[in-house]
Amino acid sequence: MGKQLGLKNVLMLAVMLIGCLVHCAMVECLAQTATAGPPVLLQMIRDSAVHAELKLSTKQKADVLAALREVDGAWFRSRNLKSDKRGQEIRDLTATLEKSLEAILSVAQTKRLYQLQLQALGTRMLTREDVAETLMLSRDQRDALEAAFQATDQAIAQLSDSAKGMDQNTQVQELKQAERDLVAKQLTQQQQRQFGDLVGSAFDFSSVRRTYPLAPELTLDGAAWMQGGPLKLADLKGKVVAVHFYAFQCINCQRNLPHYKAWWKDDEDRGLGVIGLQTPETSAERSPGKVQSAAKRDGIEYPVLLDMESANWKKWSNTMWPTVYLIDRQGFLRRWWQGELNWQGGDGEQQMRLTIERLLSEQD
Repeated sequence: MGKQLGLKNVLMLAVMLIGCLVHCAMVECLAQTATAGPPVLLQMIRDSAVHAELKLSTKQKADVLAALREVDGAWFRSRNLKSDKRGQEIRDLTATLEKSLEAILSVAQTKRLYQLQLQALGTRMLTREDVAETLMLSRDQRDALEAAFQATDQAIAQLSDSAKGMDQNTQVQELKQAERDLVAKQLTQQQQRQFGDLVGSAFDFSSVRRTYPLAPELTLDGAAWMQGGPLKLADLKGKVVAVHFYAFQCINCQRNLPHYKAWWKDDEDRGLGVIGLQTPETSAERSPGKVQSAAKRDGIEYPVLLDMESANWKKWSNTMWPTVYLIDRQGFLRRWWQGELNWQGGDGEQQMRLTIERLLSEQD
C-alpha cells in the first residue's frame, strides 16, 4: 500500500482530479453545484485506472458498465438543468449507482472506493455528515468550515473574466491554499491525524482518463440515414468517433464542416469515424433531397443522419448548432465543443485535433 495522506495533501489531490476532469468550456457541463458537490462517484467509477485500483474482475467490469448505462443518459442530460434541479438529479443518480455497486463490489472494494471519493473531494469531504461524525466535528467547527468553503466559492465565482489562463489559475490556487490553511487551523491535531485513516493510501488521479458518460446511442425515431448508414455507435466500438450536430443552412455550421472533413480524410485509416447529424432548423433543412444535395455540394463523404424530429438532438440534450462530440474507443464521451471551432481567431480546431490524436493513441 502507498503512503497515507495527511490533511495538507488532501486538497492537492482534489485539485489534481479536477484538472483531469475538465477541458476548457466543458467545466460547466458536469461540474459541481452548490448543493450536490462534484459527482465524483459518477466520474471516477468508469475509468480503467480506478478499476485496476479496485482490482475488478472481468465480470465486475461488465457489471459496472451495465450499471452506468442505467444512469449515464440522465446524467449527461442533467448538464442543462438549473442548478438546484441538476443537484437533485446528481444526488438521485449517485444513489442509484451506489445501490447497483453494492451488489457488484466486495466489502474491501467498497471501502477503497469510498476512500477514493473522499480523496477526490479534498477538504470538502468535511461537509459530508459521515465524515463530520467520524472526526467528531463540533458545531462551531462545522459552521466555520462551511463559511470558509462558501467564501472560497464566492471568490472564485467573482474572478474577473479578464483574468484568464495562468493568471486565473494562480488566483484559484491562492484561494484554495488560503482555504487549506484555514481548515488546518480549525481542526485539532487528533482530527488531522484521522484523515489518514479515512482516505487511505494515495491514489494518482492523473491516471484517470474517463470521467464523462457513455455517449447516447443514436436513434432512428423520426430519423433516416441520408448516406453511409445504417449505423449504431455500439457497432463502432474500438474506433474513435466524432459526432457533429449541424444544420446545412447555418453559417456557423458551414464554417466547421471543412474541419470535420479534414479529420475524416486524415485519420479514417487510423480508426477515426465521423458522423453528421443534420437536425433541421428551417423548413428547407427538413427536405431529404435538399439535405443530400447540400452534403454533396459540401463534399461530405462520411455518414449523415437526418434527425427530422430532433429525437437525437433531444436525447443528447443539445442546445446549439453546431456542436461536435468526441467519443473514445470504449464509447465514452471525452470532449465536446459548442459553436464555431475557430470563432474570432480561437484555436478550438487545434484543441480538438490534439484530443483526437490522444484518443487514437490509446489502446483501450
